[in-house]
Amino acid sequence: MASYWSRYPVLGEQLDSVRALIERKMHIRNKSIEQAVVALNSAGGKYLRPAFFFLFEAFGDAVRLDKEQLVTAAASLEVLHLATLIHDDVIDDSPLRRGQVTVQSRFGKDVAVYTGDLLFTIFFELLLESMSGSPYMNVNAKTMKKILMGELDQMSAYYRQDQTVRAYLRAVAGKTAALFKLASREGAYFGGSDPETIRLAGHIGFYIGMAFQMIDDLLDYTEDSETLNKPVLEDIGQGIYNLPLICALQKNPVAFRPYLDKKQAMTATDVQAVVALMKNEGGLEEARQLATRFTQKAVAAIQQLPAHPSKVILLEITERLIKRSC
Repeated sequence: MASYWSRYPVLGEQLDSVRALIERKMHIRNKSIEQAVVALNSAGGKYLRPAFFFLFEAFGDAVRLDKEQLVTAAASLEVLHLATLIHDDVIDDSPLRRGQVTVQSRFGKDVAVYTGDLLFTIFFELLLESMSGSPYMNVNAKTMKKILMGELDQMSAYYRQDQTVRAYLRAVAGKTAALFKLASREGAYFGGSDPETIRLAGHIGFYIGMAFQMIDDLLDYTEDSETLNKPVLEDIGQGIYNLPLICALQKNPVAFRPYLDKKQAMTATDVQAVVALMKNEGGLEEARQLATRFTQKAVAAIQQLPAHPSKVILLEITERLIKRSC
């Protein structure tokens, strides 16, 4: 995390405070689980959601929280994110996360579920400590529901060869973009920004969250597992079809059917054949165009923000996210 934010020392210090607070909150009686969760928290995560919180908080001139409460509110965003990651790993049976053995792989699914639940309780504690009585308690609750509904939308589409890009966008709007939107709006609100800046912050967070997930999908097909720190292409065998494959499937579903009909019985050779077909049908190009479109929307909205150093940083970060390799 430190190297990613090295060019922004003030923001880096704020995120270090968030990380330290989260680690203090993770002290529990079961030391093995504590070590696993702390390792996940420290294993290369960029702390993007707390970063967006602080970047938008800086636009305001009537801060609604003290410094400690701001750190606590920002920490709640990352803890919620970590909780969803642990539960995602259980559902997807993922052995690795950020290059580390997942909690479910090391300790079993039952322990992982309880660990995710523990993080949810820490999330609620952080909310109460930072914004009790605020209207954003309700916004957080609604965002949690959106995240869950996005995950359920994705689950309902497992092995569905007829799923559409529109359905994909609806799922991503919940499971990924909703938390980016919350982080950005929340930061602007608690920084004391005017209503228009808060509105813009929400749009920017949403657009960046959408583009972020699309780029993540593209990386599954264009980078190797060592670069990504996660098993590449495992989603296909589990019936999770991401954006490039969905784009290609809509163009030529018949070509994919002999392979995808095998479902869990797909071999590595089958998966490689699907990837080759997807590339031939232009799935990567179409997905990249869609990611670029959402990135351009984010940039256009950022340009409407008031002049501020955070505005420059937001433009730089958006460009880095679209060009990232991990």
